[in-house]
Amino acid sequence: MRLHILGICGTFMGGIAALARELGHTVEGSDANVYPPMSTQLEQLGISLRQGYRAEHLLPAPDRVVVGNALSRGNPAVEYLLDERLPYVSGPQWLGESLLTQRRVLAVAGTHGKTTTTSLLAWILDAAGRAPGFLVGGVPANFGVSARLGGADGGDFVIEADEYDTAFFDKRSKFLHYHPQIAILNNLEYDHADIFPDLAAIQRQFHHLVRIVPRNGRLIVNAEDEALAQVLAQGCWTPVESFGIDAGDWRARLGAADGSTFEVSHRGRALGQARWALSGRHNVMNALAAIAAAHAAGVAPATAIAALASFRNVARRMELIAQQRGIHVYDDFAHHPTAIATTLAGLRARVGEARILVAMEPRSNSMRMGAHAVDLAPSLADADAVVLLQRPELAWDADAVIAALGGRGRSAPSVEALLADLLAQVHAGDHVVFMSNGGFEAAPRRFAAQLGAAAP
Repeated sequence: MRLHILGICGTFMGGIAALARELGHTVEGSDANVYPPMSTQLEQLGISLRQGYRAEHLLPAPDRVVVGNALSRGNPAVEYLLDERLPYVSGPQWLGESLLTQRRVLAVAGTHGKTTTTSLLAWILDAAGRAPGFLVGGVPANFGVSARLGGADGGDFVIEADEYDTAFFDKRSKFLHYHPQIAILNNLEYDHADIFPDLAAIQRQFHHLVRIVPRNGRLIVNAEDEALAQVLAQGCWTPVESFGIDAGDWRARLGAADGSTFEVSHRGRALGQARWALSGRHNVMNALAAIAAAHAAGVAPATAIAALASFRNVARRMELIAQQRGIHVYDDFAHHPTAIATTLAGLRARVGEARILVAMEPRSNSMRMGAHAVDLAPSLADADAVVLLQRPELAWDADAVIAALGGRGRSAPSVEALLADLLAQVHAGDHVVFMSNGGFEAAPRRFAAQLGAAAP
């Protein structure tokens, strides 16, 4: 079958393309922005890529068009496929029908930590010899690819289960197409202000997910999250195992303040000591969720705990990209105040009194709309200095955030100005964290290069 994928260079749709290619389909695609690293990964797979959404890209007519959720009515390719009545499907529906019905699906849902937890769970299963398939919203360093088919039919498939809507013609959350046997509910907060009016609307989608996990499956639920407790209170038909540091069936006792070591227990029975390269309370929670889900799939906790030692996180999750002149430079995928706060708290626990400088791009739809503006300054409490990128098109006034930082904050109208400001402030021993869920105009690596050029 010849598939044409619209929006192919997004991480999720690029993963769909890679899986379709592994299944033996002829795959091609279009995107508004064809650029590395996803374009390189796809081209290496022999997938033809076209720049832009032009009607002629759908000639001759493919057997099926797989439509990404970034596309909407008015897009030339969308209008053409509708006018010509070409067969089309969303990425999540194609995945659910073409692949997941033949696999045991382990899905990872939640506002925060999905990519890291999905990667952790896939790595644990792989370390246990299970050769799982997976689709991750990033590129796990242990695997070097965002998606793979994995073992034979009936084997494990781990998927990052996003609550964002499916396509312009299907406004349900993506995860409703996956029909998991084991589902992690990692946490739940208000986000995606462009499609959800309030937290209750997101909880409704999560409860739809709860409704389709079978009674012989398992729900792995954060015991410390009240919003998830409210979801389960609406009805639950599946056995639940909970996790948490302060509550739950699966618990962790921190051996180090930064979370680099911790002891795992299950219902009061100590199971082993974990040592790994990650830090932060949030990542310990992610690890507990992955260990519990792997156990539900039949992996011994000792095997799961041992696998953490060799786990390497996904790119752009507090990724240390350079050390220049005694200065550490990190690239972090940041999209929500809670994620910002927990990430910086983990770094603070690791670096002690060393200065932390943050370069922040409000990039997610919710951030750009100002949905999290009130919570942004408090989330930066562990930063010694903040430079906020305030582009002219930002829909809200960042001055209130800068003022709330009490002298620790500045704004910059462009990436060039932001980099110049940081370069003037930084000195040996500092930790500089670039936080954005977008490209940030390659600011982290540009800054690292500037540091190198300025070295004596």
